[in-house]
Amino acid sequence: MRGCCDTAPVTLTPRAPEAITPDPPGDTPRPFLPQSWLDLAFLHWEADPDEVAAVLPAGTVPDTLKGTTYVGLVAFRMHRVGWFRLPGIPYLGTFPETNVRLYSVDEHGRRGVVFRSLDASRLIPVAVARTAFRLPYLWSRMSVERDGDTLTYTSTRRWPGPRGARSRIAIRVAERVAEPSELENFLTARWGMHNAFFQRSVYLPNTHSRWPLWSAELLGCDEDLIRATGLSAPAGPPVSVLYSPGVPVRFGRQVRPGPIPGSVP
Repeated sequence: MRGCCDTAPVTLTPRAPEAITPDPPGDTPRPFLPQSWLDLAFLHWEADPDEVAAVLPAGTVPDTLKGTTYVGLVAFRMHRVGWFRLPGIPYLGTFPETNVRLYSVDEHGRRGVVFRSLDASRLIPVAVARTAFRLPYLWSRMSVERDGDTLTYTSTRRWPGPRGARSRIAIRVAERVAEPSELENFLTARWGMHNAFFQRSVYLPNTHSRWPLWSAELLGCDEDLIRATGLSAPAGPPVSVLYSPGVPVRFGRQVRPGPIPGSVP
């Protein structure tokens, strides 16, 4: 028999995922990491949702479009990473990067990405990102070369490993994408990232202008970075290949998710 002071158990209902919008939902409060992402190649494959779910931070699940989730291989030039209002650093803050990313949504409905690896060519930024932000940055020998409309991105891992993990991506830029498709927006219009930070999950918001996107022809892709993260190697060619000349970006401070409104602390 229930006593007069007994309360029924509370069931937490996660919020529905926020809308996917090509423009940022709002400004980023207290931005502290200004930077630019330039000459980006976006390659994406379909991924197994169960395999993805097993490696996401606590409190997040795979974000899906029509029941499908994706793994991305994104190569670009990081340009002049700054700190708060200080100007971007020209040498240490400028380097090639190639990351493996997954798509996530948390119980507050915030969509984001989860980085499984981030290869970069500057050792000091790699060490700082690993220590201060617990991001899986790795030091690699890298290059980005352009010849007309053709771009080639190469990466060979140095530390911490698996040593020798590599990628070589070559694309030819094609036509401007006047109106991105639902899939193209799903894969690129991401306004934050989820990360495990000292055994707790955090969300790091970002803001930038709408992506200028071009379709691209994949001339070659030889990589084992995805498999090096513990995920299955992609089967077949990517389902989406895009290029962007880039955008300036601002990151806000990490947010530790609070309780869902209406829940019991």
